[in-house]
Amino acid sequence: MSSIARKTFSPGVAGAALVELRDVSKRFVKSLDTAAKIGNLLGANVKEEVVRAVDGVDLAILPGEVVGLVGESGCGKSTLGRLAVGLLPLSGGERYWRGAPLSHLTGDNARRQQLKMQMIFQDPYASLNPRMRVVDIVGEAPIAHKVIGAKAKVEYVGLQLNRVGLDPTLMRRFPHQFSGGQRARIGIARALAVKPEFLVCDESVAALDVSIQAQVLNLFMDLKSALNLTYLFISHDLGVVEHISDRVVIMYLGRVVEAGITAALFAAPNHPYTQALLAEVGKVVPKKRTFVPIKGEIPSPLDPPWGCHFHPRCPHVMPKCREVVPALREIAPNRFSACHLNER
Repeated sequence: MSSIARKTFSPGVAGAALVELRDVSKRFVKSLDTAAKIGNLLGANVKEEVVRAVDGVDLAILPGEVVGLVGESGCGKSTLGRLAVGLLPLSGGERYWRGAPLSHLTGDNARRQQLKMQMIFQDPYASLNPRMRVVDIVGEAPIAHKVIGAKAKVEYVGLQLNRVGLDPTLMRRFPHQFSGGQRARIGIARALAVKPEFLVCDESVAALDVSIQAQVLNLFMDLKSALNLTYLFISHDLGVVEHISDRVVIMYLGRVVEAGITAALFAAPNHPYTQALLAEVGKVVPKKRTFVPIKGEIPSPLDPPWGCHFHPRCPHVMPKCREVVPALREIAPNRFSACHLNER
């Protein structure tokens, strides 16, 4: 994408971002099997299937900032989070840390840099090895990466568990002996054990009861203050995002469609997709209105629409929307949207 889009997410001095993604893309390709190749020799014309999970996204996150990443299931937000921390290789674009490209790092330099970026996963039941005790789940990585020595493991794990509100005397237990909320805290402790600066939280409270969600969200904010952490908080729950985020980025089918300071974006959404999402956010004082869902379903990333990806579902669609990809442009200070309606 253009430098205009990059400026969107890096207000202030150039190079001030802690983490920056420039024009990043991720394609998942299903190669042809033997039967398909034989079929092509016979004239079947079978093609590889390509999923464009992330399509030319620019994103920068400032030190100490909490950025909420929002979108429907299948929009690519989890994939973008994995790209941000290096869990998936890029198909295109570049990652930067404090202005320096990460693709140039190799060996120990790459390993040390990677430790500064960690991910907390969605499912507290599937993300912990059921055959390992908590002391090993939390203590394995710090020892392997020489953050601590092996003899210090028990004491160090105890400190991490205490930090996330768990009793250190429980560290000899297995994951199945904990509740969902406790497992979520173990996942947080595991991420913190290697002393990261940047955390990607991928739907980290979605599987928890509402009361437990509030406790874990408060824990995230306490840790942010205590450890000077920076978050990319991925969620489909707009109420949670509004509560925890400094800035919100809206994704649709692999692209960023709107971004801005949380209060301003929630007060006056610009993109038709954002407007439809926020129309269903719960209000303290509900108003009488007619429920109007977003028509249709999110298209398949195997065959995304031409032009604006949202145009088959948009109530304001114009002929241009079907042909031209709208640029992510500044519509107000620190406020950006990718919609042809802003060109009028």
